[in-house]
Amino acid sequence: MQNQPEKQTVAGTVEEALPNALFRVLLADGTLVLAYVAGKMRKHRIKVLIGDTVQLELDPYGGKARIVRRN
Repeated sequence: MQNQPEKQTVAGTVEEALPNALFRVLLADGTLVLAYVAGKMRKHRIKVLIGDTVQLELDPYGGKARIVRRN
């Protein structure tokens, strides 16, 4: 079994809401990332709004990020 790369957790601010529960999130270093809502957050119907501070898990391969917590 191969080792999975660790996911890096960072904070960001939601800048734009897109269709299908996608969001543009501005990270502290100034980069914009496309992010989607994690399954547990969808299951418990936690709303993410523009301007919210969120915790993200970044994909180590440079794809999308996953929103795992809303602060």
